[in-house]
Amino acid sequence: MSSNQGVVAQQPYINCIRKTLEAAMCLVNFPSQVVERHNKPEVEAQSSKELVLNPIIIARDADEKVLIESSVNSIRLSIKIRQLDDLDRHITKSFMDFLQRRANHYYILRRKPVCYQGTQYDLSLLITNENTDSMLKGKLVDWVIEFLQDINKELSYIKIQVGMRARVVAKEYFASFQS
Repeated sequence: MSSNQGVVAQQPYINCIRKTLEAAMCLVNFPSQVVERHNKPEVEAQSSKELVLNPIIIARDADEKVLIESSVNSIRLSIKIRQLDDLDRHITKSFMDFLQRRANHYYILRRKPVCYQGTQYDLSLLITNENTDSMLKGKLVDWVIEFLQDINKELSYIKIQVGMRARVVAKEYFASFQS
């Protein structure tokens, strides 16, 4: 499958995520109903059930899905990346650890991914009303979509590079027996 066919096959999945994020992005400043002078993301705090909407799971297949949890003042987007073999799992874990160690450079990246209904997600983003007030909502959605697409491209590229390195190493190793 060429990369162009992969993009076309992924487009309905990406469009569904985009439309859902655009609809959920109507966040407002909402102080805590429990603690005075506190404004915590309700999707994280879960202090008032009436402020948290039902979570939405958008799945491309059983191995690749996105969980969107929204509340009155925040959205948590959790991403499960397709991992078909041990190499995919190792590359994904290493890459996600790399990103999570640098979470303070990405304002909306959480350090720890979410586990929801027995599914461990690989990466989580937290968008609060402060983010939507200081950034353009459309650009924020565009960045999230581009981030999703770039993660898949980057992981595929790393897997190809590992295969190329393994081929060169094997070639050199077997050449040493021929001399």
